[in-house]
Amino acid sequence: MKKEAAALTQLSPSEVTQLCETSGTHGLTLSTVKMRQHKYGANALVEAKKPNLIMQILHHLSDITSLILLFAVALSIYLALTTASDWTKASVIGGIVILNVGIALFQEHSAERALSALKSMTEQTVTVIRSGKKQITPASNLVPGDLLSLKAGDVVPADSRLIKAVSLSADEAILTGESLSVVKTAAAMPHIPESLGDSQNMLFSGTALTQGSCTAIVTAIGMKTELGKIATLLNTTEKQQTPLSRRLNSLTKRLSLVAILGGVTTILISTLFHHETFTESLMVGVSLAIAAVPETLPVIVTLSMAYGIQKMAKKKAIIRQVTAVETIGNVNVIASDKTGTLTQNKMTITKYWPGTGEPRVVSNLTKEQLPVQDTRFLTYLGLATNAELTAKGLADIGDPTELAIVSLLAHFGMTRSKSEKKYPRIAENPFDSDKKTMTTWHRTPSGKWIAIIKGAIDRLPFATNVDHTELDYFHDQFAAEALRVLAAGFQVFETEPLKKDDTALTNLQPLGLIGIIDPPRPEVIPAITAAKKGGITTVMITGDHLETAKAIAHEIGILQPGQVALTGKQLNDMSASELAAKIDTIRVYARTTPSDKIRIVKAWQQKGAIVAMTGDGVNDAPALKAANVGIAMGVTGTEVSKNAADMILADDNFATIIAAVKQGRTVYENILKAVEFLISVNFAQIFTMIIAITLGWGAPMTPEQLLIVNVLADGIPGFFLSREVAEPGIMRQPPLTRAASIWARGLGKRVVVRTITYMIIILGIYALGRFGLNNDTPGVGMTMLFLVLALGSMLDIYPIKTRQALSKHAYLNNPALNSSLVLTFLSIIVIVLFEPLAKIFQLSSLNLLEWLIVIFVLFIPTIVIEAAKKIEKQTRTR
Repeated sequence: MKKEAAALTQLSPSEVTQLCETSGTHGLTLSTVKMRQHKYGANALVEAKKPNLIMQILHHLSDITSLILLFAVALSIYLALTTASDWTKASVIGGIVILNVGIALFQEHSAERALSALKSMTEQTVTVIRSGKKQITPASNLVPGDLLSLKAGDVVPADSRLIKAVSLSADEAILTGESLSVVKTAAAMPHIPESLGDSQNMLFSGTALTQGSCTAIVTAIGMKTELGKIATLLNTTEKQQTPLSRRLNSLTKRLSLVAILGGVTTILISTLFHHETFTESLMVGVSLAIAAVPETLPVIVTLSMAYGIQKMAKKKAIIRQVTAVETIGNVNVIASDKTGTLTQNKMTITKYWPGTGEPRVVSNLTKEQLPVQDTRFLTYLGLATNAELTAKGLADIGDPTELAIVSLLAHFGMTRSKSEKKYPRIAENPFDSDKKTMTTWHRTPSGKWIAIIKGAIDRLPFATNVDHTELDYFHDQFAAEALRVLAAGFQVFETEPLKKDDTALTNLQPLGLIGIIDPPRPEVIPAITAAKKGGITTVMITGDHLETAKAIAHEIGILQPGQVALTGKQLNDMSASELAAKIDTIRVYARTTPSDKIRIVKAWQQKGAIVAMTGDGVNDAPALKAANVGIAMGVTGTEVSKNAADMILADDNFATIIAAVKQGRTVYENILKAVEFLISVNFAQIFTMIIAITLGWGAPMTPEQLLIVNVLADGIPGFFLSREVAEPGIMRQPPLTRAASIWARGLGKRVVVRTITYMIIILGIYALGRFGLNNDTPGVGMTMLFLVLALGSMLDIYPIKTRQALSKHAYLNNPALNSSLVLTFLSIIVIVLFEPLAKIFQLSSLNLLEWLIVIFVLFIPTIVIEAAKKIEKQTRTR
């Protein structure tokens, strides 16, 4: 059982059966299966071990925001234990920490549950022979030595050695990248194969059978398969930190630095100049820590991501890594696979030449418009296929080229089965990789015999008297349009030929030509146009031929005049410096290998690009992992590619990526709005507290009041910023560069304007309430300040939530936000007016004049922000 697949290729079927200790007819006994399941485990790919709950909690507590809050909790506990201070501060701050960590853990768990659900939907079953009986079993139950019975359309569930094969071909593109099917045989190979693609008597897990049937013995399962070897490598690769994470970390570090410096400064000022006690100075430290930290920002970011995940899922983009929500919005390069993503992944005959006249364009013809002389061409062509169209919702069976032929017949209301009733098949010479042709033999209604052959034009043995002029002319015309050209011929025999092989074809006549291509998805062209307007470069990376790739790229708008298409070989001939110099102009890479894809991704990243990479095969997985956003195909993608990806397309559609980009940009913008909403107030709180303490006023707000403002008044409404709709023109602006600061695109200016506004208002209203309207009454100044800061910051969420001038739409388009504002507004009023609560939060009652001043001042921030918007707009238009 430990023999390598390469060595197994040189053994005969009987030797393989003996080595694997099984039967080539009866398979394993049930008792042997149980023993081997215990020994080898499940036939499944194992993901990297996830950290335990304690490690996950510690991870979430290690960010700067949580560390500052934990410091504040520790100080509050110390004060509660050593002074008359109560436990309110420690309880409230500790509760905020627990809430943040809890929501983060919940979102991670939800993401994993979604992935598990996706896996369960695609659980594979397989036909296996055990104790001489065929049975259907989950692929995960297979063990080495199991005897498989497979047919065209089946996905190979484990690495296996063929012991019987009938006209068998397999699609191994997920491992090799080669789009053409590989012909398989059960015979021993004379030499050890140089690569997986040369292992003609082996089947590999995850590949698909396109033709024929077979019996095979399982030789490796789970992580021991070729798929598993790649999965093992992927489990050791780590993803990069996202741009938003770096920007928010940088922001919180700066806030922390300000808080630390401010704390040290105010403690020194309090003790040296104002002769405060050490305990009172520590209280100032707690207040500054709370003022510095936007306690609800991590929760708002998480909720924004979660809401983005829900919205994207509705648009068929399943987010596997939460951070991919914001990263996809800042992508400026999409490296897309061609087949299935940009194209329909369905080989289609777009043109054919029926041996006479001009070529026919299929889309221009209906069943009623089909020329009578074309019927023979289509009938004969259909006879020389083995593909089958199945019921709607089920996978069609057969080679992609032959499926294109039977689909062409269906377009004109014809079927292969009806043709075979009229021309019953007597014999077949299946396709093989040496002769590259397929021949079928049929009896005609008149009792004659006919042979029909299809394949590459240079492999068809046409009679020497055949005039090739038209045949070659139309062949070259089709090829120039990047169509894959297939020729067909026929020969009629009066009597049954003695030998039914290609040597009997001595008078082969041309039947005609078909031109095949995988056509682009109709929605791809507008999606690529939208990407271009949004500053996103789309690059095609494909294993297909260069001319085919160029034709598709031209048609869908990826390849424009002055831009370059090259092959993987040409790419390998370029040095790193040459690639860096030319990469901006290269739009198409054809005949690429997995290593080419990684090189392309890294070359773009070295230029500062944020790269999204699409793929479906195992050979795409390393590049998906290397990209900033790896995007796997949900329909055609392998488990390995899905596990390596950050996002899965449920519909394998490029247009879905662009929809996800728009939603990602919306999420990012909403997070920036939350930053603007929260950070401005935090900065204002820090600086005004430092100034007030320096002036000898003491702390103008208590820690409890700061928490009410930061968590209740700002935090709860801030949660609903995640539900803001996209700003007009969001897909007409370029994405942020990787090096861009969080303050880019005017956020820094807006924060400065709002911070200064609140600093002036806070100091002014506090001084007015304490000294102007009263004779040094801190309680009144503190209460007026509390109301203005809490209620004012709630009201000016409206000018922040839209970059446009305030309108009725801005007030009404987010009902959840409006409801939260009403509730929090009333809560603040209750805290001030309800005496027991007011006493806890050290708030005083106000007279009518003081209330009127507070109400007037509430609207000043909104007026200032709207004025700043108008000035900024005028500046841009000059």
